[in-house]
Amino acid sequence: MSCNHTIHKHQHHLGWDNSIEPVLSVSSGQTIAVETIDASGGQLHAKATLDDLKALDFDKVNPVTGPIYVEGAEPGDAIAITFQEFHASGWGWTANIPGFGLLADEFPEAALHVWTYDTGLTKPAVFAPFGQVALKPFVGTIGLALAEVGHHSVVPPRRVGGNLDIRDNCRGTTLYLPVEVEGGLLSLGDTHAAQGDGEICGTAIESPMDVEIKVDLIKNAEFPYPRLETSGPVTNHIDQQGYRVTTGIGPDLMQSARDAVRQMIDWICATAKVSPVEAYMLCSVAGDLRISEIVDMPNWVVSFYFPKSVLG
Repeated sequence: MSCNHTIHKHQHHLGWDNSIEPVLSVSSGQTIAVETIDASGGQLHAKATLDDLKALDFDKVNPVTGPIYVEGAEPGDAIAITFQEFHASGWGWTANIPGFGLLADEFPEAALHVWTYDTGLTKPAVFAPFGQVALKPFVGTIGLALAEVGHHSVVPPRRVGGNLDIRDNCRGTTLYLPVEVEGGLLSLGDTHAAQGDGEICGTAIESPMDVEIKVDLIKNAEFPYPRLETSGPVTNHIDQQGYRVTTGIGPDLMQSARDAVRQMIDWICATAKVSPVEAYMLCSVAGDLRISEIVDMPNWVVSFYFPKSVLG
């Protein structure tokens, strides 16, 4: 990695707090190589078992590397982060964690799948013996410090970023985050090898990676929320064989999303040798929730797209 700066994974913290001292100060236009830890905070690993998942200490999850002080950044500005490169570790995990996820009430038992994948990212990751998932590395959690004093959980996304889990925060994309404190105090982590839109079981292919970013300062941007620009198409890596699509229709978008996903799980189980929880996890790493229409009162349409290429 040939960046202006490097931050190592031991330089991380848990939660947002504007009193945390920055580990690095950069000027606009500089590049940074950032080492990350997986979302479990290193508690899960390439040989992890279900017992390791059950013993997970949630006070240690979602560590983020940083913070980075951006010189000249002031409230009202924006920091633009361009994701230049991802250096993959070759392993990751997907889990059903009890009490977490869109269908948590229907999947109360813990489940874990540990992946190995091609670090060159040219081959799909195999979900043996019946599936494969196209890889698209991205940063799940990235944000700036809040103006509000004190410690704030890293998990819920906010106007300054956080656990956004937008899979298009990938190579070539520029993410814009509104600044609330001097220097912005940028941190990132929770890298994923692949995820569907919605991350419905609550986890993607959680995988530690090294990320190269470029940071630029935009003065007086006054952005109310994060925004991003991609450098090209966002789904053509898995479009070629088409999709299975299920829908949920009704006045409640969350219920319609649940209905659409539940039908897809049933469809996958009916046509492949997959258990319901395995289908649920596959949907999380490869399927996309979409609001197809939200204008025809009183019912809205939510669709769930699952790539045919996953099951061959």
